Amino acid sequence: MIQRWQLKVLASAMALAGAFAATAQTKTFYVAGYGGSFEQTMRTEIIPAFEKKHGVKVEYVAGNSTDTLAKLQAQKGNQQIDVAIVDDGPMYQAISLGFCSAIQGLPQADVYDAAKYKNNMAVGIGLVGTGIMYNTKYFKDKGWAPPTSWNDLKDPKYKKLLVIPPINNTYGLYTLVQFAKMNGGGEKNIEPGFKVMKEQINPNVLAYEPSPGKMTELFQSGQAVIGVWGTGRVHSFAMTGFPVDFVYPKEGTVNLVASACPVAKSAASPLASEFVKALVAPEFQAVLAIEYGYGPVNKKAKVDQEKLKIAPIGDRAAKLVNFDWDVINDKRDEWTKRWNREVER
Repeated sequence: MIQRWQLKVLASAMALAGAFAATAQTKTFYVAGYGGSFEQTMRTEIIPAFEKKHGVKVEYVAGNSTDTLAKLQAQKGNQQIDVAIVDDGPMYQAISLGFCSAIQGLPQADVYDAAKYKNNMAVGIGLVGTGIMYNTKYFKDKGWAPPTSWNDLKDPKYKKLLVIPPINNTYGLYTLVQFAKMNGGGEKNIEPGFKVMKEQINPNVLAYEPSPGKMTELFQSGQAVIGVWGTGRVHSFAMTGFPVDFVYPKEGTVNLVASACPVAKSAASPLASEFVKALVAPEFQAVLAIEYGYGPVNKKAKVDQEKLKIAPIGDRAAKLVNFDWDVINDKRDEWTKRWNREVER
């Protein structure tokens, strides 16, 4: 006859075995996306709920858009990543290279046109404006007026105080194209952009910094006081209490659409589409807006406009400028080689 204590031991053993079995059955789901404050928002506000709902373990692989695209290229034919989150330019490249699969069940009617991709191969998860960030306290102490124009970046008083991401980062690429447009060129004639960058912007540049963490460190240490960045990054930085603000330059603030796609691969997880749809759901769009300063892409998302003084919403979103990514992606490798040779030496 089994004693009561033996029953308790048996029950504990069975429970422990069940726990191990559940752990063994838990699948790992890989998401590759931006680092810095975006990664923290994902880890605290989005991933835990997704893991609980679907019974998976989400591994987040942080990197900028070109890093993630490079990982997809390196893993071609044996993809580990399930969902990729990159800027719109690299996303168009990922789609053209066959790295994305169609999102299943995306509620098209709820998504703004600016966030849609052909055949549902990807979707925007947030609108970001590319413009100028500056240290408000430093400017006030110096008696300097806030910048209002892209041309302000040429001012000699900013010598070695300016930070711009490099050309392999969308913010740096947009800076090059914007100066080309302002000086008689554009996507199809980039020469004026290179001329301005080399002759008038470069003397002021402290660093061409790709890392969001290092960008904020340069500002916090006082080494940099003005830079080119996105509304989402600046919103998050300002939320820490650091005295920074974002300027929508009078010549135009360039639209960057943070985007996500399910990665095309053999035995692809159906959860890839579910994760992407979770990112554009109204409740998560509200989180991304408040925590990261994204302009929502879902018409049903409810946001507090008083708390989103930097984000591209309403009139600010309507005035965003769009570049031709078909032309840019065709020339990007050529421009990058030239940039490394002539600008960032």
